[in-house]
Amino acid sequence: MRLEEVGKRYGPRGGWVLRDVDLACRAGETVAVVGRNGSGKSTLLRLAAGLTRPTRGTVTGRPRVVGYVPDRFPPEGRMSATAYLTHLGRVRGLGTARSAVRAGELLDRLALFGGRDAPLATLSKGNAQKIAVAQALLVPPGLLVLDEPWSGLDASAHEVLAELLAEVAASGGTVLFTDHRESVARTHATRSLRVTDGRVTPYGQSGTAGLVDVVLVWRGPGPRPADGPWQAAPGVRAGAGPDGELALRVPRQDTDALLLAALREGWSVARVTEAAR
Repeated sequence: MRLEEVGKRYGPRGGWVLRDVDLACRAGETVAVVGRNGSGKSTLLRLAAGLTRPTRGTVTGRPRVVGYVPDRFPPEGRMSATAYLTHLGRVRGLGTARSAVRAGELLDRLALFGGRDAPLATLSKGNAQKIAVAQALLVPPGLLVLDEPWSGLDASAHEVLAELLAEVAASGGTVLFTDHRESVARTHATRSLRVTDGRVTPYGQSGTAGLVDVVLVWRGPGPRPADGPWQAAPGVRAGAGPDGELALRVPRQDTDALLLAALREGWSVARVTEAAR
């Protein structure tokens, strides 16, 4: 998915919340968005999820299935947690039986306090957040967008949420989340972005800086293609290796996503090494 020259303002005379955003999010990566309150983080997530349209610029390549966890999830109504999630599962195209089973699986993992039949109106903030996470994962998303997802969760649910995000990325989905704590971004993201004064820029984090040398060999059917997933990846340098190999120099934070995409297209990984200084 790519955002190209995206800008957003509310109303014809409103100030620009975001300006000239150029951002690519690839399959298999987890991207954290950091910045102060009111900087435009939530607006960026809503644009990525397709919940709001850009004032200018384009958003392309959005996966068909998008899961979205809002920053506020009001637990209103008399429906039980299971009934609510089962209903949403049917809306997303699951049958009633499958929706109920999937809802139970997620609620068990997140350990909803009070049980599956607890009415939404009785839930605490942390338990309402568990329902918000569960509804976004009823159908495996190609893009999972979460706005402050750890807010209000207990310690055990923190660990489960981290596992769920990792599972989405491992299955080839893209995860995009915000959190006001930069330590969370460093722990759970493969790369981070900072929103400041409406501008989105890369944000360095320890353990992900630097470059990696990757050597690929074509194993797919037919002749070797002239291009591949690295063509659209910013910061990647490609060159010819020995014996028909393809040599890439890749930013460390993008390595997993690029290798996953290359393997799916028929390439085989010959070796991965630290880039020479």
